Amino acid sequence: METMKYITEILEKIIHIPSPSGYTREVLKAVQEEARSFGYSSTYNRKGGLIIEVPGETKEVLGLSAHVDTLGAMVRSITPQGMLNMVLVGSFMMESIEGMYCKVHTRTGKTYTGTILTKEPSVHTYDNAKTLERKAKNMEVRLDELVESEEDVLKLDISAGDYISFDPMFVYTESGYIKSRHLDDKASVAVLLGLLKDISESGKRPKRTLKLVISNYEEVGFGASWIPEDIEEFIAVDMGALGDDLTGGERKVSICAQDSSGPYDYEMTSQLIAIAKEQNIDYAVDVFPHYGSDVGAAIRGGNNIRGALIGQGVHASHGTERTHIKGMEQTLKLLKGYIER
Repeated sequence: METMKYITEILEKIIHIPSPSGYTREVLKAVQEEARSFGYSSTYNRKGGLIIEVPGETKEVLGLSAHVDTLGAMVRSITPQGMLNMVLVGSFMMESIEGMYCKVHTRTGKTYTGTILTKEPSVHTYDNAKTLERKAKNMEVRLDELVESEEDVLKLDISAGDYISFDPMFVYTESGYIKSRHLDDKASVAVLLGLLKDISESGKRPKRTLKLVISNYEEVGFGASWIPEDIEEFIAVDMGALGDDLTGGERKVSICAQDSSGPYDYEMTSQLIAIAKEQNIDYAVDVFPHYGSDVGAAIRGGNNIRGALIGQGVHASHGTERTHIKGMEQTLKLLKGYIER
């Protein structure tokens, strides 16, 4: 199967596996099975993150990361009317999930569907329906069950601490756009799996051993705070943020020079730029002041590494996101170019 076709298909598969930060076991199993199908073994760290190893010609180790955890929510309490109050898992605008279909995942293994609404959801009956501030305390989940009280909800085994996942609304258009929630960062996970596919089918070992860190707590800030200590260089493959005065795009790979944690490694970043120029890869170099990555978490965790950040451009990040298959292709090309060096 052609690599980019594989990448879009595996992306659609993992996009539809609910995985808010900390609720990632099922999606990590799916990623592990894909890696195994290409002949690569993997282990879990104590936080539940996955580490996939690709043996190289030398013992020098290059680390690559992407995260499978996504934004989501958690049940905070149940109202007397049988609605669910919630708290956020990760950081996003409440406006971006108003009207969103969702699922509630109980600790007993049951799953229920619902809709996220404001507590004054209709202009026909509420004076403040349009002006009510969109924040967590003014939002609730309406369950698709015959419930009218807290007691009714408790009988479903729903309780505080249960995860809430959002409908991804995945669409792959004829023009090559992929619009979906959770492209941050499952699009990059799909790119890394495409990289494994290509390496496996080539029959050649990379020059350096690769360790792919698939983290599961990135959206809450400490995803890759621990990584294997033999990793010397570490590249986070995440999204490229798009916005005013930035030069990235959905059909480009973004190379981040600095984010909220500070500058990335000068030599690594410069080499990525040089490779992009040499190989005519469509790229942009940008600074993301409201952004953090697994590299930042790894450095804060005390890991002795050099780090860089790249990724396909994603529009409306932490909202109803969109990227393009060309941006994912450019990201894959840049990774291959760096590995071959």
